Amino acid sequence: MRGPPNQVEDIAASQIDLWRQVEPAPHYHGHRERLRDRATSGLSGLADYELLEMFLFRSVRRGDTKPVAKALIARFGGLAGVMSASLPELRTVKGVGEAIAMDIKPLHEAAVRAGFEKVARREVISSWTSLLSYVRLALTNESREQFRVLFLDKKNQLIADEVLGQGTIDHAPVYPREVVRRALELSAACLILVHNHPSGDPTPSAADIDMTRHRTLRISVHDHLVVGRDGVASFKALGLI
Repeated sequence: MRGPPNQVEDIAASQIDLWRQVEPAPHYHGHRERLRDRATSGLSGLADYELLEMFLFRSVRRGDTKPVAKALIARFGGLAGVMSASLPELRTVKGVGEAIAMDIKPLHEAAVRAGFEKVARREVISSWTSLLSYVRLALTNESREQFRVLFLDKKNQLIADEVLGQGTIDHAPVYPREVVRRALELSAACLILVHNHPSGDPTPSAADIDMTRHRTLRISVHDHLVVGRDGVASFKALGLI
């Protein structure tokens, strides 16, 4: 026979308590709270994967985010690599679906825009270090070659940064007439050419040098920067311009 309702509830509660005693909490139980507590003392004390973990909390409402964060860091070599990875590349990591990839991707764009704000409408010579940091952030981890143009006004202040060519792992087509046309539209007085070498070596190639000296540009080129994981090569510093 069934007992009174209160007795049944007491028995059910005791069974749940027994199950809890037998079944230990997952190892990550309380991890989010502990990580948040550490973050209140300063984010600088957190490892890269822990920062990424905290960001993933919004994408993964329950469960352990540490394995996914560590897998992303390992796959792309660091936070910068994770942020600049493409959506298909992000989805190759176990545990990363469309939702997580779409949440991660805007991080890079936000960082690039923040970097641009530091150099926009400022005289490039006085903010050269910030400019180099900006182009490295924008291009270092690009898997394909990309050609960008920084347009400057008469005061050598940055007006705009635009991608005018995207290509393969070792070539990005650029048409001088398109560069000139866009410079005229923006009333630019000078240019800084920028492209990346996905190989990591920023040493200018013969083709890079020929293109920079192309007479059909018909506009002053302040510098040409080649970005690689090993650094940034400046044509002006190398005496090539």
